[in-house]
Amino acid sequence: MERLAIFDVDYTLTKKETQIEFYKFMLKKEKKHLLHLPKVLLSGILFALKLIPLKSTKEYFISFIEGIKEEEMREHVKDFYENRLSKLLYKDAIDTIKKLKGEGFKIYLISASPEFYLNELYNIKEVDKIIGTRYLCENGIHKRNMEGENCKGEEKVKRLMEELNKENIEVDFENSYMFSDSLSDLPLFNLVGKPYLINYKKNHDKIQILNWK
Repeated sequence: MERLAIFDVDYTLTKKETQIEFYKFMLKKEKKHLLHLPKVLLSGILFALKLIPLKSTKEYFISFIEGIKEEEMREHVKDFYENRLSKLLYKDAIDTIKKLKGEGFKIYLISASPEFYLNELYNIKEVDKIIGTRYLCENGIHKRNMEGENCKGEEKVKRLMEELNKENIEVDFENSYMFSDSLSDLPLFNLVGKPYLINYKKNHDKIQILNWK
């Protein structure tokens, strides 16, 4: 049976929220993306007022990718990783990934952020599987619409199980790890025997807290 070391991404591996950083990166490259800012702000307000669901909020936010060709996006995300995303990684997170990989664990990154740019984290050679929120790409053109559900909470467990079943991987969950900054990942925390909260600001009586830099 395999042992997993599962990592959230935003504020667990990275010091900042990657989707916001990707938008800022794209805005710096092409000022036309500034036109999407009012839509982004409005969607945030409507979500805070509970007038639209999180899925709609994220689709509004990511609308700046609408119409970008697949080959062009590949260049954007490669550039994003090399010049921004790779510089946001906590050293302690990478050291932990390398240590656990060396001990025989499979390394899984599971995040609510978009999978199309998270896939660049395969540049970390120890990473075995990346699971993120998927967005449609039809006829080689990116869309703002999600493909399936937002990869958050229980959906993370569902997506993980789908991948494990697809690859016929049996897991020793009792001896597996989960690292996240947020209790929204409680479904994954409850799945493993070794859960850890990263840089969590409150005390927790059941989950050990690690401070990563």
